[in-house]
Amino acid sequence: MRDLVALAADGDQGAWRELVRRYSDLVWAVARAHRLQRADAADVSQLTWVRLAENIGRLREPDRVGAWLATTARRESLRVLGERSRESVTDRWGEWVDGDEVWRPEEVALRGERDDLLWRAFAGLRERCRNLLTLQAFAPELTYVELAGVLGLSGSAVSKTRGRCLEALRRRLVLLGVPGEAA
Repeated sequence: MRDLVALAADGDQGAWRELVRRYSDLVWAVARAHRLQRADAADVSQLTWVRLAENIGRLREPDRVGAWLATTARRESLRVLGERSRESVTDRWGEWVDGDEVWRPEEVALRGERDDLLWRAFAGLRERCRNLLTLQAFAPELTYVELAGVLGLSGSAVSKTRGRCLEALRRRLVLLGVPGEAA
């Protein structure tokens, strides 16, 4: 084990893979034994491996790396549980404000349903439309000329294609039950 830890400390990727193969179930089991939710257990597992990467060259007993991982996972699990105990439950949803949006349960539910319909309609579009609308949504700084270059269109075709894509998206939303004026 000492040699495997030494190789991993020197950056040997095969040694790291072997350590993960041998001990990932142990780390996961320790986190889940603390009754953490899956997402919290995954965070604990990931952070445990990060801690090993940060400290592997300083382990006093490299032969006991499994025990070190278990102890670290236990400490991280307890930290997560401690953070959770500081959370407070409230029934004052109206006070939760994110910018201009108020997060009331009924609004969150409606927003989730609306988003689901939008993504379902979007997924049904042709690839060219999905690419164009994605670029416009997530890279709004791109000019039509730059978009044309990325998408392999002529400069004048971007505007027309965008209009057709938005119309196709609107039609799909109507088919999914979204009122025409909201689509």
